[in-house]
Amino acid sequence: MILWHLGNTTVRSAFRLREGLIALHSSNLQGNLRGKEQELAFCRLLANDNIVAQSGSDATFSVGRKWRSALTKLGFLYPNLTGDLASIQSQIGAPDFITPNGLRLINAENVSGWQECFLRSLASYYIPSVIELRHDCPIFSPLRHVLGILKEIESATGECRLNFIEMALIVQVSSSIDNAQTITQRIIEFREERENSSRKRTFDQNKLTEAGEVFNKAPSTFKDYADTNFRYLKATGLFQSKGKGITLVPSKRVLIDQLISEQVTEKEPVDYISDLCNGARLPIDNQQGAIVVLNDLVDQINSRGDVLNISDRNLSTPADIAIVRHELEDRISELNEIEYAEAQASQVSEIVGYIDMLATKKFSKELDSGEEITIPRGEAPAYFEWTIWRAFLAINSLINHPWESRQFKIDQDFLPVHTASGGRPDMIFEFEHSIIVVEVTLTTSSRQEAAEGEPVRRHVAKYAEEQAENGKQVFGLFLAVNIDTNTANTFRLGEWYLNNDRKIDLHIVPMSLVHFQNLLSKVENQPSELLQHLLNLMRDCRMHATKEAPEWKTKISELSTNLAQTL
Repeated sequence: MILWHLGNTTVRSAFRLREGLIALHSSNLQGNLRGKEQELAFCRLLANDNIVAQSGSDATFSVGRKWRSALTKLGFLYPNLTGDLASIQSQIGAPDFITPNGLRLINAENVSGWQECFLRSLASYYIPSVIELRHDCPIFSPLRHVLGILKEIESATGECRLNFIEMALIVQVSSSIDNAQTITQRIIEFREERENSSRKRTFDQNKLTEAGEVFNKAPSTFKDYADTNFRYLKATGLFQSKGKGITLVPSKRVLIDQLISEQVTEKEPVDYISDLCNGARLPIDNQQGAIVVLNDLVDQINSRGDVLNISDRNLSTPADIAIVRHELEDRISELNEIEYAEAQASQVSEIVGYIDMLATKKFSKELDSGEEITIPRGEAPAYFEWTIWRAFLAINSLINHPWESRQFKIDQDFLPVHTASGGRPDMIFEFEHSIIVVEVTLTTSSRQEAAEGEPVRRHVAKYAEEQAENGKQVFGLFLAVNIDTNTANTFRLGEWYLNNDRKIDLHIVPMSLVHFQNLLSKVENQPSELLQHLLNLMRDCRMHATKEAPEWKTKISELSTNLAQTL
C-alpha cells in the first residue's frame, strides 16, 4: 500500500516556500539548520518575517524541521546525505544550502516564474527516491501520474476534472503499479456509487473512515494530503481549480502532452539529486519543443481575437524563445483576468460572503446556493485585499486594467498568493472622474495607527499630487474590521507635506468592514451603483472631519448606516 503527498502538510501554500527561502538567504542560518537550537532559530526567523504565526514556543521544534524537510524534499535545499550516500555529498552540494533551483525561485519576480521553478522541481521529483525511501513501489513521477490520469478521465468521460474526494481516496493511494486506465475506471465507479447515495457528505465520510482503517490513519489525513497535493500541483501552473477539483490549464496542453510522453527511468543517486536540486530539464529547454509550445500559444491568442505576429522576434535559441513565451503567457493571463473581472458583477453574493468571514474571523461559510467558501488559515490578510479588489471589479467601471488596480499577485485561479508588497498602496481604482486608493488591514488597537497611519497618508498623497492638474478627485478608503480612534484621528486631519513643504489636503475615510459589506450587499443586483453612492458617502464623511476623532467615527458609522437603509 502507498499513501503519498507532495511538499509538507505544515506548509500548505507552496508559494510560501519562496518566502522562507528569501528569509533564509538573507540570514546566517543557511547551511546550519540542524539540531534543536538551529531548528528553533529557523522557526523564529520565519515568524519574525511573518511567514509563520508567532507561536511563542515550539517545544518539539517541528516548524523549523518541517520547513527544512519541505524545502529539501522539493530540491530547494541540498539534502544531508548519510550512510553509504555520504560519500557523494561533495558531488551534490553542502547540506542545507540553497540550491540552483532554490535561487532561481528567489530571483523569479512574477508568478509565472515561480510556477516554472515548481514545475522543474516536481518534474524531477520521483517516489520513492534516495531522499524519500518510505514508499514501497516502483519509482514514478507523481506529477506525470496525475497528468496522465486527468487526460484519461477526459478521454473516458468527456470532461477533464479530478474531484477532491477522488484525489483523497483513489489517486494519492495509487502509483505506477496501476495504469491510468485502471485508476480512471475506479474513479468512474466511485462517481456512480456516490451519485446513487442519498447523503453525499455521509458517503464521503464513511469512505474516508474505511480508508483510515485500511491505512491505520485518521480519516482527516486523507483530506489533508489531498489539499496539499492540489496546492502543490497547482503551483506548477499546469493545473487550475474546477469546482471542488482540478483540471488542466488549457494554455499548457502542448507542454503537458510533452511531459506525459517522457519516460520515467531510475537514476543513480547522484544524478537524481542533481536533477532535483538544479531543476528538471523541460521540453521547452530544447529548440524543437520550445517552438512547438510557442506556436501553440500564438494560436491560442489569435483565436481569442487578439491578433499578434512574432515573425520579427529573435527565436534563435531556447533562451530567446523563452523570452517571447513568457510575454505570450503573460498576455494570456491578462486576457483571462479581463474575463474574470467582467464576471465579478455576477459574483457579489460570494464576495459579500468572503467579507462576512473576514469581519467575523471565520474560515468557512456556506452560501445560500449551498456552495462552501473558505479562507485558508494564515492567509486572511491576502484574502482581505483580494476580496475588496473583487468588490471594486464588480462595479465594472474601471479605467485602469484589473492587474493595474491590484498590488498583490494572483495565481491561475485568480486567488491571492501574497499580500501587496510594502511601499505601495494595496489597490488603486481609477474611474472616469475619480481615483480611490484603498488600503485594508486586519490590525487592531493602537498598533493599527502605528502600522497604517503614515503609509496610507503617503500613498494617498502620491496620487493626490499626481492628479492635482488632471481634475480627478482622489479619495483614500481605509477598511478594517474595527477602526481605532487614533487611526481615525490621523486620517481626520487630512493633510500631508510634500518634499517642497507644500501642504496638500487628503480625503481619507476610515470605514469598518461591516459598513462596506452592508453597502455592497444592498446593490448586489446592480453593483455598478456602488461607485456613486460610495463617492457621495466619502464626501459627506469628509465634511464632518472637523469633529473630534470619536465623534467623527460615530458620524461615519451613522452616515454609512443611513445610506445602506436607503438603498
